[in-house]
Amino acid sequence: GGGGASRVVRGAPAFLPGGRGPGEMPRRSRLTPWLLSAPALVLFLVLLLVPLLMTLLLSFNGFSFYGGIEPTYGLANYLEVLGDGYFYEVFGRTFLIALATTLICAVVGVPQAYFLFRMRPMWRSIMLLVVLGPLLISVVVRTLGWAILLGNRGVINEALMKLGLVSSPLKMMYTSGGIVLALVHVMMPFMILAVWAALQRQDPATEQAAESLGAGPFTVFRRIVLPQAMPGVLSGSLIVFSLSASAFATPAILGGRRVKMVSTTVYDEFLNTLNWPLGAAIAMLLLVSVLIIMAAWNRLVERRHAGVFA
Repeated sequence: GGGGASRVVRGAPAFLPGGRGPGEMPRRSRLTPWLLSAPALVLFLVLLLVPLLMTLLLSFNGFSFYGGIEPTYGLANYLEVLGDGYFYEVFGRTFLIALATTLICAVVGVPQAYFLFRMRPMWRSIMLLVVLGPLLISVVVRTLGWAILLGNRGVINEALMKLGLVSSPLKMMYTSGGIVLALVHVMMPFMILAVWAALQRQDPATEQAAESLGAGPFTVFRRIVLPQAMPGVLSGSLIVFSLSASAFATPAILGGRRVKMVSTTVYDEFLNTLNWPLGAAIAMLLLVSVLIIMAAWNRLVERRHAGVFA
């Protein structure tokens, strides 16, 4: 060529205005995600991390019934909790109730999420409203509803006695079973939604292939659907267990003074005995215990179903 015409050489690096290469982002562009997230991060810091830090510091303070919180620091509150069998009983009951709630939610919620996944769009929308319905009502209101149902003169006992199935009211209030039943009603939507979200990534061709090879519905569900739903089961179980272990309104109303859980014990220490440092120590031990259990469960499930999580 000639005439001073400019030529573009293939393979030559292109440069953006200002002399930047194609892989270089402006500094402002790199900061944009952080700037957009700043309000949420500040809110998270103020409403969660700061109270947790204050609770942690409070748990090391001393306490006397005549002087209140003392400006001394030590491990006396933690040693008191770890050295008293009463607190072991409370923690054990709390984790057993949370475990039972999680297992029931998984057993009932996984098939329900699968049915929700297989429904037609119109019916799926209706069922989603049914599943999400309980979340639109206050936990306190729902728990009071269960108190009306489970009381000695409640709806269930009245119906059983009128039918002649029992001669005296069944004891359902102020029991661990009543707390589990109400917690399952509260926590079930979290399990269903988590499993349903995991099933959205499932390839329908795998089910069709298994059916073409002669597998029955139960085999398809057990060998094909359930393994692919494990990420949802894992996330749902973590949510349900942590929320159940730290629930307060339901155990306080349905458990009363007879069935103590960690959350109601912390409430008593803060507002009845006014021993805030001991209550803070119990709360921190609950937090650490739940985190350890959740981390162990997460690692166990991921190892067992490594192919699904890869």
